[in-house]
Amino acid sequence: MNDRFWELKKEKQDRMINSALKVFSQYGYKHASTDEIVKGAGISKGLLFHYFESKIGLYAFLYDYATRFVALELTANVEKDENRYYELYKQILSAKANSMSQYPYIFLFLNKADEETDNDALSVISERREKYQRILHALRERADITAFVPGIDFEKVGVILDFTIDGLIQKSVLSENFRADFFLEEATEYVDMMQNMTS
Repeated sequence: MNDRFWELKKEKQDRMINSALKVFSQYGYKHASTDEIVKGAGISKGLLFHYFESKIGLYAFLYDYATRFVALELTANVEKDENRYYELYKQILSAKANSMSQYPYIFLFLNKADEETDNDALSVISERREKYQRILHALRERADITAFVPGIDFEKVGVILDFTIDGLIQKSVLSENFRADFFLEEATEYVDMMQNMTS
């Protein structure tokens, strides 16, 4: 990647990042079109390759940028000593909403990258993907499960919540008037509902 990318105005950087996040999240690495990315960003293909050299260079940058950005939001939004299961989950949700307020497609992109099978793409994201997954795993490991009603399978509760939130992200981001605060409000309602049923 050409470091001169960081000399661009933030608005232009974000247009390029958001367009690439959107296209890669829809098609995966192999079928993503750089023509569609530059069209969405309002730039020329020559300029895209001036900063990222190649499609794989762009993909590698994007994954690294997205995971680092989310990790910073998690650090900012999740209290160090928080271990209450549902409060921790809600703080993680807040970090997600903050990330999506700037980059709406960021989690659709990261979810798509988790399913990636292209060898070229995997070769440039595998190390960073492992680091990112370790961060998420460490957060989940902090959660205190003793508040659950006896007989409740906390792992299944987590699966239900994760599938629900992923579905909400998909629905919200693909709607015409996405707003991260509306997403957070709706997502929190589901978490509160689950908490009332299980603790």
